[in-house]
Amino acid sequence: MPPLAGHPAAPRRGRPDYDQETVLRRAIDLFSRQGYHATSMGDLARELSLTKSSIYHHIRSKEDLLETALNEALDNLGAVLDRAEAHRTGSAYQKLCDAVEDSIEVLIAHLPSVTLLLRVQGISMVEQDALRRRRKIDDRLVTLVRAAAAEGALRDDLDPYLISRLLFGMVNSLAEWVRPNSRYDARQLTTAVATIVFDGLRAPGPGIG
Repeated sequence: MPPLAGHPAAPRRGRPDYDQETVLRRAIDLFSRQGYHATSMGDLARELSLTKSSIYHHIRSKEDLLETALNEALDNLGAVLDRAEAHRTGSAYQKLCDAVEDSIEVLIAHLPSVTLLLRVQGISMVEQDALRRRRKIDDRLVTLVRAAAAEGALRDDLDPYLISRLLFGMVNSLAEWVRPNSRYDARQLTTAVATIVFDGLRAPGPGIG
């Protein structure tokens, strides 16, 4: 994706001078509050205290902002699986645990962009591409669950696809109620989810690490 439009060399008097990161964060916040498709460039201009014409000195398009935000979420979630799959040692069960815990940490660290990703409707090409990438991530998660079940770490009376959907549905639901400066930090949330989920999914018999 091309970078967001840069700033003019000498900002005009009276026009706020925003860097790209500030524009992106304010846009993500507005998209989350109003909905991406319900937000116009005029809305974004007002949010940034700019005129509708001058906003194009800061960004190229609303869709560019959306694509940047969704890529932030998808790149970080994909990196979680890259790290889990790259571990040559350790059980599939441990890789799955690591993926779950790291996914929660990514969700907390990138809460606005992940929340936006979870609300994508697939109307525009950018959204459709994001949904395709998300489905690939979902497929990789199912593979981890299936491998953990095959080695006997997870109970075998539940379908791996169903386990994956329920497991990561719980993780994704955090975006609906966790807020910045929440009373619960990432470590507390990962511990709670891991305890609730994996104690229930663990196959009977000797513990598996």
